[in-house]
Amino acid sequence: MAFSNNHTLISRATKVIGDLHFTGELQLEGKVTGNIIAEDEKDAKVVIADTGVVEGEIRAPVVIVNGKVQGNIYSSKHLELAAKGNVTGTVHYHSIEMVKGAQVNGSMINKQQESASVLDIAVAKA
Repeated sequence: MAFSNNHTLISRATKVIGDLHFTGELQLEGKVTGNIIAEDEKDAKVVIADTGVVEGEIRAPVVIVNGKVQGNIYSSKHLELAAKGNVTGTVHYHSIEMVKGAQVNGSMINKQQESASVLDIAVAKA
């Protein structure tokens, strides 16, 4: 399998403590204790494999979760929760795909509805 210059793999035996800033695609099979933040907002993608664990928040346009996340997720484009995906926290999404077996223990906030609510409040104050 050939990797592009913008592909980062955190293997199963790897633990990262601290915030992780990346561009391109991040494939997580190990554990991150800290926040995961996409620097290149337009095309960045985080994939949490079934062995992957995140204890912190994730901020990226595209997020695919098949492992465990303890923290909030902020996805500006697409959020996919696969069959083994388990999220404890608030998920902010534009579009979402959830497969049977995925779990969210927390709130789910649609960015389009959130933006509309803020606009309604601003109009009401005017």
